[in-house]
Amino acid sequence: MPSRRSGPDGRLPAPDPGRPPLATPPDSGPSRLLMWLGRLGVPAAAFAVFQTLLGILPQNLAGEAARYCVAATAGVGVGAVVWLAAALLRTRAAADAVAAAPTGPAPSPAGSLPELMDGTYQALRRGLSVIEVSGHGPLTGWPHSLAESDPPVHPTAFGTAYGLHLLLDIAPYDGRIRAGQVAETLWRLRLPGGGWAARSQGSGARPEVSAVVLGALARAGADPRLLEAEIRSCEVLWNPDHDASGLANTYVVTNVLRGLLRAAPGATALDGLREVLVHGATADPARDNHRCWGAALAGGLGNPAPSAAHTARAVVALDRAACVLGEDERQRTVREEGLRWLLAGPATPAGGMTDLQNCQEEVRRPDQEDPLHQELLSVRHFAAAWVARALMTDGARKVAAEGVGLPAWEAQLTTAVARVHGMQRGGVWRWDDGPMGHPVWMAYQGLSVLRRHALMAYRP
Repeated sequence: MPSRRSGPDGRLPAPDPGRPPLATPPDSGPSRLLMWLGRLGVPAAAFAVFQTLLGILPQNLAGEAARYCVAATAGVGVGAVVWLAAALLRTRAAADAVAAAPTGPAPSPAGSLPELMDGTYQALRRGLSVIEVSGHGPLTGWPHSLAESDPPVHPTAFGTAYGLHLLLDIAPYDGRIRAGQVAETLWRLRLPGGGWAARSQGSGARPEVSAVVLGALARAGADPRLLEAEIRSCEVLWNPDHDASGLANTYVVTNVLRGLLRAAPGATALDGLREVLVHGATADPARDNHRCWGAALAGGLGNPAPSAAHTARAVVALDRAACVLGEDERQRTVREEGLRWLLAGPATPAGGMTDLQNCQEEVRRPDQEDPLHQELLSVRHFAAAWVARALMTDGARKVAAEGVGLPAWEAQLTTAVARVHGMQRGGVWRWDDGPMGHPVWMAYQGLSVLRRHALMAYRP
C-alpha cells in the first residue's frame, strides 16, 4: 500500500524543480537533536546548559555571582536558539506535508449548489398539482407559485412551462416527476384557438406566454411537426399589427424572441422581432449616452425611463439572437452599448444597488372580448438575476475589458450573484411571504444564474 507521501503507483513524487533543496534534511542527526530538545522544552534545555556551565566554570571567576550570571546568560541564549530552531523545523515539516498532500475537490460546504438544487427539487415536488379536469383530462403541473398548491389548484401554462424548465435543469433522470406528463399537460392547456395565455388574460392567446410554452416544449423534446404546426397557427401573435400595444413592450418582445429562438430558430418572425428590439433602444445622457431600454420600447408614446431590468432582458435576448442568427455591425453595437450602460451603473447616483432592486410593471392591452376595457397583466422583474445574466453573456467580458476594466466587471457580477443567492431559502426564491410570493419562474431564474456563475468560476 503506497505511503501517504507516495504517488498512486507507490513511488515518491519527483522533487519540485522550482523549490530549492533543503541544506539540512528534516530527518538528519542535528535536526533530530534540535527537535528532541524542542520537545524537552525550552526551560529544561536552558536549565541543563545552566547546570553544565555552573559545574565547569572555574571557582575563582570573580566570585559566585559572576559564575551564576555567565551560566544563566548562556542558558537563556541556548534556550532561545533551541526554541527558534524547533519552530523552524516544525514549520518546514508542515509545509512539506501540505505540498505532499493529495489534491482534490474540497468537501461541499453547507448550503452548496448541489444542496440548493436538491432544495429546489423538493419544493417542486411539494408544489406539484395533479388534478383531473373535465374536458382536459389529468393535469400535472404548477400554478404561478410554489406555495399555492395546497389543496391542489389548476396548473397554469406559465407556471408549468417554467416548472418544466426547472425539472430539465435539476432532475432530468429522476422519475418522481415525469417530464413527459408535464409536457403533455402544456399541450392540454392549449387554448381552443391555439396558443396559450396567463391565468389573468382571458380566453385569447398572448405572444409572450405562447413563446415561453413553445420554448419549454421544444427543450423537452416535443415532436418538431407538432411544434411547427403550432407556431404556424400562432404566427399572427408575433405580428405588431395584431398586438400593437403588446409588441411595443420590452418584456413582451424579449419573451417572444427568447422563446422562438428555442422553439423555431428558423422562424421568419425572428429578424423582425430583433429589429423591433434594436430600434426600441434609447440613449441615456446620465450614462455617457449609452443606449438602454425601459419598460416601453422607444418610438412609441412617451419617453421610456431607463431600467436595468429591461436593459438586461434586452441584452440577453439580443445575445441569444446573435448566437443563433448572427448579427450585423449595427445590431452588435446596440447590444454592446446595453452592456456598457449596465457596467456604468455604479458610477452614477442612480446606479449601483439601485440597478439590482426588483421592480414591477403593468402591461395594458385592449381586452380581446371588449375593446373598450383594458386587459391588465402584472409583471415582476427579478432585476439582480437579469443583470447577472446579462453580465455573463459571451461578449460581456470583452466589452468590460475595453471599458471599465475586468475588476469592475467582476465586482458587479459578484454583487449581483450574491444578491440572487441571498433571496432564496433552501432553494426557494421569495418575492414576498404571501401565497403568490414563491413564483416558479423566480426559482428558475435564480437557479439559472447560480449554475451559470458556478460554471464560469470553475477551474479544473
